[in-house]
Amino acid sequence: MSECKYQQQMDQFPVGSAYVPWQHFDQMFDNLEKAFKTGTIFPELDKPFEGRRCVK
Repeated sequence: MSECKYQQQMDQFPVGSAYVPWQHFDQMFDNLEKAFKTGTIFPELDKPFEGRRCVK
């Protein structure tokens, strides 16, 4: 079986690494329905997307 045509190109790049700081959660939503709608029980993680669409 032949090697993927992109394999040689990918071998030139180093393996990536990520840094994720420790997260400290001090609060929890009291209203479980709101937590379900926002997708988290921690208000600190409730960060709705407030960006905008690209206009052509």
